[in-house]
Amino acid sequence: MANLIDKKDLKKVFWRSQICQFSHNYERMQSLSTVYILKPIFKKLYKDKSKEERANAMKRHLEYFNTHPIAMPFILGIVAAMEETTDEDQKESVISMKTSLMGPLAGIGDSMLNFTWMPIAGSIGAAFALDGNILGAILMFLMINCLYFPLKYYGVTKGYSKGMEVLGGEDNGKGIFDRLANMANVLGVIVVGGLIATTVKVTLGVQIAAGENPLMLQEMLDKVMPNLLPLALTFLCYYLLKKSNGKNAVWVIFGVLIIAVLLSMAGVIV
Repeated sequence: MANLIDKKDLKKVFWRSQICQFSHNYERMQSLSTVYILKPIFKKLYKDKSKEERANAMKRHLEYFNTHPIAMPFILGIVAAMEETTDEDQKESVISMKTSLMGPLAGIGDSMLNFTWMPIAGSIGAAFALDGNILGAILMFLMINCLYFPLKYYGVTKGYSKGMEVLGGEDNGKGIFDRLANMANVLGVIVVGGLIATTVKVTLGVQIAAGENPLMLQEMLDKVMPNLLPLALTFLCYYLLKKSNGKNAVWVIFGVLIIAVLLSMAGVIV
């Protein structure tokens, strides 16, 4: 199959990816921006097909998606290659690949860019700004974007080209992408596990009277299994989201907030 997607289309994907956070929402995160960024690809691939087929292609990518904005073009470059080379009855593999890559690359992006490069650029810029030098803000802006722009551009182009090379193999790249998806899933589980322990905070304030020194229930739980309550809360939210296929995400968010406030007022949690 001849390549339908050219550099002009990939450049459109690159420029559209600059505003990937504009439509960010707490229900499906970057799903709307994903469809917007991939629109030039759909327009090219479904040029001679019905409007309904193009609409169905866009609907596929309205599922939950969230990754680091700098890693997003690389993932969508691979997605573009897979959209071009797979048949309509194989499109689930495209969604599976996109979903399996979003977590691991988000973790890498956060640790290497947000928590490493951005503080370095900010500290250098702040050193100038403290002396009243406007060069500080300009230097920080240049340091960040001189790295981010190439990563985004080469991410989408290399993601597409390497994806086409792999998919053009004897087994249509299925074996390699299956292994990549498995590795991404394992890394994703590790990242999510670390985030649960470090980000989700639930501390009991309940005390049990026992002489002069009351027993702290939270300390007892920590001795049995540290971070048990954050894990239980995460599983509960996951269960509620899975039960409704993510349709009640907003209600789960508000439910957690309201219950947390009530329990805090009652002194159950602190």
